[in-house]
Amino acid sequence: MTIPWHVLARLGAGPAGPARGGQRLTQPLCLILLAEAVGHTGQVEEGLRLLAEVLTLCAASGRADMPAEASRLQGELLWRQAVPAMAQAEACFQQALTVARRQQAKSYELCAAMSLARLWQQQRKRREAYDLLAPVYHWFTEGFDTADLQEAKALLEALA
Repeated sequence: MTIPWHVLARLGAGPAGPARGGQRLTQPLCLILLAEAVGHTGQVEEGLRLLAEVLTLCAASGRADMPAEASRLQGELLWRQAVPAMAQAEACFQQALTVARRQQAKSYELCAAMSLARLWQQQRKRREAYDLLAPVYHWFTEGFDTADLQEAKALLEALA
């Protein structure tokens, strides 16, 4: 499936994208959104290429707010490949957790923990998955109506 050009342009991959006009600060986020979108259309390799670009841009600019999510999405895409790269996916999820914890970015930590917990659940490591996700989920004191926290609660209930 091909993503229409107007969608690519709005996400920043086209000529009107954020790399033009001095908007480089938004480029990593736009590329992450684009990588996620193309991954959902089955274009896993293109998504992985875009995420590698995000990580390169972040390293070059010193931007530290996107690598956790980029690493987590890399893991998700590696897991979705025709032949899933489980060990690589797990390494990406662990990297995302490390970065999120170092930055004390609890929302990114929650997403990375959910991804890793789902992987472990599939590998029948339910106890490890629960022990990883529960403390992150219980750190939150509000926002329980958000999609991420509702998903985390449902995953914890499935793991219990």
